[in-house]
Amino acid sequence: MLISLGPAVLCFLVMFAYPIIRTVMMSLNQLPSISSDMADWKFVRFRNYTELFRNSVFLASLRNIGKIWLIGGILTLSVALFFAVILASGVKGKRFWRSAIYLPNSISAVALSTMWLQYVFQNKFGMLKQLFGTLGMEKLEEINWTSPQYLFWAMLLSFVYGSVGYFMLIFLSGIERIPRDLYESARLDGADSWTQFWRITFPLIRNVFRTCVTLWTITSVNFFVWAKMFSSRANVETITPVYFLYNKVFGSANAGTVLDVGAGAAVGVLVAVLVLIIYIIMNKVLREEELEY
Repeated sequence: MLISLGPAVLCFLVMFAYPIIRTVMMSLNQLPSISSDMADWKFVRFRNYTELFRNSVFLASLRNIGKIWLIGGILTLSVALFFAVILASGVKGKRFWRSAIYLPNSISAVALSTMWLQYVFQNKFGMLKQLFGTLGMEKLEEINWTSPQYLFWAMLLSFVYGSVGYFMLIFLSGIERIPRDLYESARLDGADSWTQFWRITFPLIRNVFRTCVTLWTITSVNFFVWAKMFSSRANVETITPVYFLYNKVFGSANAGTVLDVGAGAAVGVLVAVLVLIIYIIMNKVLREEELEY
């Protein structure tokens, strides 16, 4: 038995345990580059961590990721659940609408963000500018969505658009497992659609919802490509911890993110701890229940 587990344990140690341990060790040291020999490391204890929380750019990245997780999560999961409920209700053209809603998720983040920047938010001939102009909404037409004031919200809206389809499919798979007899019985008892959702649908997809929250947490905490595409110089309006980490490890023209591999490793450790904390909290709030139906 132990011999048969050997290859799996070895793969775990090489592919997961070793990188984690090395990253933690790097976060406690000052080193010239990510490939530096351990003999060149300088032990600085927790200095990298303390300096991070004194760095205004890093603190801005934490605020941004908090808004992405909370506001973006509410928007994404709410819209995804809404579409899933509509599709599960037997709407005509279900396959078409399911594919159409999921389509943005099948496009690479680079291509999707470019589309939003060049064709939707473009300040001179963008789709939003043309739409608001046609409708006579002059104040909205004059908004420059790529200006520092609105750039974060433009980025968040684009990210939500590209994420809804994925979570919609997860919710839909959970809803479709619920026996239709439960809904028929509820209708006979006089329950309307709203009551059916809160009394039948949501309780029976509670575990699915918890999984979606966990996946959204991992997705939002690892937010990078969208921030990179919307702001190539890591502006404080759009920077996230992973983007900050990237600039720390590989360098950046931004004065707030000078090359510092040890600090970058510390960011990685903090991000992992953040995901773990949120996961534990979600497990407490949304306890897993074994439901039979």
